[in-house]
Amino acid sequence: MLVAEMNWMQIEEQARRDDRCVLPLGCIEQHAYLSLATDAILAERVANEAAEPLGIPVFPVQAYGMTPGFTAYPGTVSLRMSTYVALLEDLLEGFYRSGFRRIVLVNGHGGNSPAMTFATEWMGKRPDASVRMHNWWAGPRFQAAVRQVDPAASHASWMENFPWNRLAGVALPDAVKPPFDSALYQAANPARKREILGDGNFHGCYQKPDEEMLRLWAVGVEETRAAMVESWP
Repeated sequence: MLVAEMNWMQIEEQARRDDRCVLPLGCIEQHAYLSLATDAILAERVANEAAEPLGIPVFPVQAYGMTPGFTAYPGTVSLRMSTYVALLEDLLEGFYRSGFRRIVLVNGHGGNSPAMTFATEWMGKRPDASVRMHNWWAGPRFQAAVRQVDPAASHASWMENFPWNRLAGVALPDAVKPPFDSALYQAANPARKREILGDGNFHGCYQKPDEEMLRLWAVGVEETRAAMVESWP
């Protein structure tokens, strides 16, 4: 149930029936040979597919996130943490005013993790509200499925290469990228990070057969749907 396909009266009725809503969180950052919008594309799609059978409205993806380490790569856009927190507050308040009390943040980008710290602070001001943040790619079931395919999986590698964020006409290397020095990378500035990473893939091969990726995707959708249903306070 996409909010983009609803009007305000339908939202009002929906919130009276079911106080859950979903906000996908993404980022615009380098993903080697994949779309710069990979995190936004995947978060929005997995949220939509997970929520559809439940009849839970999904708001349009918040596409921009926090990714200061990749700013030396053209096309990467990173919000300041103060900007991001202020934006999240406005979004959560908007959902609350609309009648939603159980809010699921389906996150597609690790750099957005401070969002849950802020959401916890916000719930202190709105004690009848509950916010859950589901990092869809990091779920235990999804990660177990990834390891069954290939444990060498990372940012911008095969693990994030699905048909819907692949770029037409862009050939991927037929190679396996070795791991880099993670301690050196962590201490480096954005320009040096780019030197260390090169094309942007952290490590591993670049692509797997679509049949394997679609099976993996189904696990991610199911696990995301469970996060919308289970263990609300």
